[in-house]
Amino acid sequence: MAVDSFKFLPRLIATFYQMTEREPAYPIPWTPLRKPLSACKFGLVTSAGLYCQETQPPFDVAREHQEPTWGDPTYRAIPSSVRQEDVAVSHLHLNSDDMAQDMNIVLPIHRFQELAAAGEIGALAATHYSFMGFQGFPPDATLWQSTYGPEVAAKFKAEGVDCVLLTPT
Repeated sequence: MAVDSFKFLPRLIATFYQMTEREPAYPIPWTPLRKPLSACKFGLVTSAGLYCQETQPPFDVAREHQEPTWGDPTYRAIPSSVRQEDVAVSHLHLNSDDMAQDMNIVLPIHRFQELAAAGEIGALAATHYSFMGFQGFPPDATLWQSTYGPEVAAKFKAEGVDCVLLTPT
């Protein structure tokens, strides 16, 4: 089944994006796993724009409305103890209806808790991270590379995370 990444954009903007060719700047950095999954601690990252609605601000979609080629590069920390009713979605490029009903679609915290309980994975990190995946057009990942990515990586390392599951949207 084909996925229409531009389904929720205005037709003119979607056409503009679809007509623009872009090659990745760097090769994908694959890293071999050095121990079995049953001994690994997992961290989760999503680009779905999730945030804890009572304690965190939403991603800056107001600015994106004013500047359609800009995307909020910041992230939100999501605790493993989060409940579905605590989570909201702030993303202009996704239909968030299903995510609002089950955040595990894009950040499978509860499914990974089940895997840890069953011994399929070693453990689940206490904190996970959510970004808002749209980073403008053309995409500008500068702050992800220089600031936010290294911050999240350092937090995962400090927590002893071995593997990270990225659920891009």
